[in-house]
Parts: sequence; structure tokens; C-alpha cells
Amino acid sequence: MTPTVDLIALAQRIEALYAIPQQLAIPDDAEETIDLLLSSLEAGLVRAAVRDEHEQWVAVPWVKRGILAGFRVGRMVDQSVLGDARVSRPFTFFDKHTYPTRALTLDDGIRVVPGGSSIRRGAFVARGVVCMPPMFVNVGAYVGAGTMVDSHALVGSCAQIGERVHLSAAAQIGGVLEPVNASPVVIEDDVVVGGNCGVYEGTVVRARAVLAAGVVLTRGTPVFDLVQERVLRAPPGGVLQIPAGAVVVPGARQVGRGWGQEQGLSLQTPVIVKYRDDKTDTATALEGWLR
Repeated sequence: MTPTVDLIALAQRIEALYAIPQQLAIPDDAEETIDLLLSSLEAGLVRAAVRDEHEQWVAVPWVKRGILAGFRVGRMVDQSVLGDARVSRPFTFFDKHTYPTRALTLDDGIRVVPGGSSIRRGAFVARGVVCMPPMFVNVGAYVGAGTMVDSHALVGSCAQIGERVHLSAAAQIGGVLEPVNASPVVIEDDVVVGGNCGVYEGTVVRARAVLAAGVVLTRGTPVFDLVQERVLRAPPGGVLQIPAGAVVVPGARQVGRGWGQEQGLSLQTPVIVKYRDDKTDTATALEGWLR
């Protein structure tokens, strides 16, 4: 049963804890405060980023401050998995005691295939998520129901992943923990992220978009839309937004002047070649058979 949490009081406790100067001792109830925050994140009661009244994604600074405070509160401990010394060597891990891996049970309904995957404390992972080895979900992240996190994929700290998303092998969804007001990395519902893609700070990929293998997106990346004949850029202080249903592939644009032009050089740039249709949906439906 989901616990009842006074989120206003929790936010006030977090802000007070974060404001304590480094040279002063932390209060006795600090661990309890951090534990309550991490439990609330795991239950989906709070998130590190939310939609505002204009349906735009914004960071929740007090949540990020709480995660940062958790590192200060924590002490280094041995988190190694010992196993049977007669047949194997231990997996050795050393980290802050406030951030172990999440304790999961069969009742959580999360499929974690053997092979070296881990989900850190303070991450929300919904029922029906499939974790293929090895993968990693970091603290503050949110992974929606029915999503597949494939081999060697990363969901960074505070990244927001929607429902029924496919993060293909070696996809990197960057985390943004500091600064606390920094724009989140968001992958909305029903997005397909191809192998070896990288989506980093200041990027929002809207629902049903498809990123082909090898696409790299950051706040500073211009995206050329061949369909609408426009260039998408992040506005000052804003985020780069990939439109809903866009199909994005790796592309290149010629260097327009100077020595680079003389050498025939080109720069990597993502290109929107179409918007998702029934044919695209058929091509991406195969992942459902793997669940």
C-alpha cells in the first residue's frame, strides 16, 4: 500500500537540510529525511521533473537538492555481493550507504534478466518494465510502465522515461542532477530510441517519436526537419524539443566556408525525414513480442 506523505513538509525538511553549511554537523533526523524522499521517488509520489500548466517539462529543484543532500549524509560502505567464494569472486562495490541498489521483489512486477543490471535506490520503475543485462537506472530517474531498457542502456539521474518506450542497446539517456534548475532529459510515451543513441541535457523527445540508431541530441544540437522545411533549435534558456511522431535519422551538413569547406568536410546533424505513420508502427511493433 502506498504510504501517505506530506510533500510540503518533506520539501521544507529537504530545503533546511540542504541549506546547512558544509562545516556544520548534519541533524540526527537527516537520514530519515533522505529515506523518506527516496521512498517517495520509488513510489512515484514525487518526481525530479514534471509538466507545468503549459505542458512543458520543468525540473523540481527541491527534489534534486534532496538527492544531493543524500550524498552528503551518506557514508562510504562496502556494498559488495559476496557470492560463494569456492566458485566465484565477489562483485565489489563501494558507495554511500544512502544509495544502495533498490530492493526488488517478484511482487514489483519488474522483469530484471540476469546478467549484471542494477537499479539504484530512489528510482521509480513501473510494473511491466523489462531490464535486459547489463543496464543501469540511476537515482531520481522515472521509467514508465511497459518500457524496455535494453542491454548496455543507461537511464541517468533524474531522467524521465515514459510508458511503452524502447531504449535499444547502448542507448544513453543522460542525467541532469546539477545545477538543480537545469532542464530535464525527457523521453515521452511510445518513443523508440535506437541503438547507440545519446539524448543529453536540455532535450525533450515528444510522444511516439522514433530516433534511428546513432542519433545524438543535446540542447545545442540543430535538427533539420525535411518535412516542415525548418531548423529546430533550443531557445535561449529553453530545451530542444523533438516533435511528436518525428522520425529522426543521423545526417550531415556541409561546412559552408573557409578551410573546412575547402577540405570537403561535413558536420553531424540529426534530420527529421518523416513523421510516424502506420508503416513506421508496423516496423516498430516487433518489440512487443519480446516482452
